[in-house]
Amino acid sequence: MKNQEENGKPNADSKAETGEELTLEQAFERLDKLVERLEDREVPLEESFQIYKEGMELLKQCSEKIDTVEKKMQQISENGELREF
Repeated sequence: MKNQEENGKPNADSKAETGEELTLEQAFERLDKLVERLEDREVPLEESFQIYKEGMELLKQCSEKIDTVEKKMQQISENGELREF
């Protein structure tokens, strides 16, 4: 299969296509590929819109994951104040 890595596991492209959740690293890798594709002047306008849409969805997922991690890194002190972990 063209979207399979050599070890037989799906790569970031195939996970994105199936709606499977990506790790941050996989999402950033996919975003890099999308940017490269958008920079190609031969990409039709309609395809560019689809690439842009996928990129925005990936950015949203990344932002949510990062927000979750940041919240986990904060702790409430004994007097009720938030402090970073």
